[in-house]
Amino acid sequence: MKEFKYTVTDPEGIHARPAGELVKKAKEFQSSITITKDGKSADVKRLFALMGLAIKQGQEVTLTIEGADEDTAAAAMEEFMKANL
Repeated sequence: MKEFKYTVTDPEGIHARPAGELVKKAKEFQSSITITKDGKSADVKRLFALMGLAIKQGQEVTLTIEGADEDTAAAAMEEFMKANL
């Protein structure tokens, strides 16, 4: 299991367009990818679950990656978050 924390810097937070891109990126991997904010979790591969967390700028989230390709997935997801959110 891999895990990392990230503070959202996008002024809009994780809104529709970047959420869609995040889901698309997560679906490239077999591993299960979960995002947690304030004790609530969502499957990153499910757009509406992700949007339901209402993640805003400045909030810290934790991504947990578990599965066969977790090392590759964790590195790619962390890179995506830094580049886009």
